[in-house]
Amino acid sequence: MLTKSLPNLFTVGNLFLGFISIILAFNQKAELAAIMVLIAMLCDGLDGRVARALNAQSEFGKELDSLSDVISFGVAPAFIMYVVAFTGMNAAAAWIITAIFPICGALRLARFNVVAGVPGYFIGLPIPAAGGVLCTLALFHNELNSIILVLSTLLLSYLMVSTVKYPNFKKIGIPKKAIWITPIVIAIAVFVAYRYPGTLSKMIFVPLLVYALYGLKKNVERLLPKRRRKGKSLEDVNSETRSM
Repeated sequence: MLTKSLPNLFTVGNLFLGFISIILAFNQKAELAAIMVLIAMLCDGLDGRVARALNAQSEFGKELDSLSDVISFGVAPAFIMYVVAFTGMNAAAAWIITAIFPICGALRLARFNVVAGVPGYFIGLPIPAAGGVLCTLALFHNELNSIILVLSTLLLSYLMVSTVKYPNFKKIGIPKKAIWITPIVIAIAVFVAYRYPGTLSKMIFVPLLVYALYGLKKNVERLLPKRRRKGKSLEDVNSETRSM
């Protein structure tokens, strides 16, 4: 029974860390709040792998995972950004921009649960990656203009609900014999995060940002062929007009 429940324990840990992150952000501890989100990402990455290794996948676990992700990677990162960067803005605008991020995250998760995806890919930026970028980006609020942070929040929101394909690394599994190592990995991550909260968050920001920008690049590549086709069609019309 415990073996079958182990993946859900990781998911509940993800949810717990998301809740703690919100409390830390409320108490002006943005660096530790961001670290909680990043450790929640680790738990989120492990629950599915452990479930597959133990053959303990279930619809209950899938729904619990989605509900946890909305809190840990939708609400918590948005609240961190709001606390450190948006409180000086117009209140209504700050509330709306902050709310858009978890709303788009919830829409993306709902689509993921009901729409068949492409093998090896996610459709739209996964909410853990988007939340990871947002909460670590918030740590640069002293270096970046608030307009840049607002635009970044809206861009990440759009990428989550877009139809851009992102590589899916969740298929990389964990051998059943190595499952006992996962709590040790989390404990080490917590220790390192506690010792170097700001430095670690900013280091992890870079690969997460690269992953998110991959989708932006794909969007540009999709738009360019359309423009080229439109340009060619206009050239055809002009050539036909001249020939007449």
